[in-house]
Amino acid sequence: MSNPSIDLSIVIVSYNVCELLAQCLTAAWAEAAHLQLEILVVDNASRDESAAMVRARFPQVQLIANVENRGFAAANNQAFPLTRGRYVLMLNPDTQVQPGALATLVQFMDAHSRVGACGGKLVYGDGTLQHSAFAFPTLAQIFLDFFPVNWRLTASRLNGRYPRHAYARGEPFPVDHPLGADFLVRRQAAEQAGWLDDQFFIYCEEIDWALRIKRAGWQIWCVPQAVIVHHEAQSTRQFREAMFVELWRARKRLFEKHYSRAFRWAAGHIVRAGLANAARQMRARGVTQDELARRVAAYQQVRALWG
Repeated sequence: MSNPSIDLSIVIVSYNVCELLAQCLTAAWAEAAHLQLEILVVDNASRDESAAMVRARFPQVQLIANVENRGFAAANNQAFPLTRGRYVLMLNPDTQVQPGALATLVQFMDAHSRVGACGGKLVYGDGTLQHSAFAFPTLAQIFLDFFPVNWRLTASRLNGRYPRHAYARGEPFPVDHPLGADFLVRRQAAEQAGWLDDQFFIYCEEIDWALRIKRAGWQIWCVPQAVIVHHEAQSTRQFREAMFVELWRARKRLFEKHYSRAFRWAAGHIVRAGLANAARQMRARGVTQDELARRVAAYQQVRALWG
């Protein structure tokens, strides 16, 4: 049940990133000077004492300690119904909100009643820009994933990226969806569109969510004045080949759920051609037999998924 006196509920799903989680919580709680906050952490059966750290160092945090890794979407959904804030922020544990970022997001939402969701500007640890928002997937994006013609195309709108000058201007701009590392949603929009789809184990859940939020009649924006450091993919890099398979499993579900049969047919052809090309490139690079075997096995799993 919502509580109007709580401005923002933050939900963080963590997996084996204990120290980064501690930094994330420290930075987030520092924002309590500007906002009424609550923070919920769902630990997905970490083996690095993350849950114990939260209990010992952040007793004000509501902790849900899972005995198995339930996946990103399902773990968020455990916490979302328990939140009470006017807005709910899905935040990665490998992020550090910069001073004033959360207040900036809340103030923007308060001033724009038709905006259902937004995200801030993500930067890497060295301060350089990380693309924070994207256009919904297209066939061109799938092609460029496997056949990166040149960096200009890879970093262009053709590949779903918004121009860097849009972030540099510092003015909010409309987008299709923010990255799931920081995805703030208005409670009314979430109640209309529903929470995350548990069938996405990891990846694409925020794209599916944004599609449903927009179809419910809400706008989605990026607010670059709200800066958040993102130490990208600290959990998923622990299982690189497995995460490659999960990425393409999630994309297949996304396309089956929201895209036309013709799109899925064309996407399947691009994916299969891309996997064959990736396998050829791996062999040509002369990688170790062990790495080659792992990568090829992952490619074969994705090909089987895409049939």
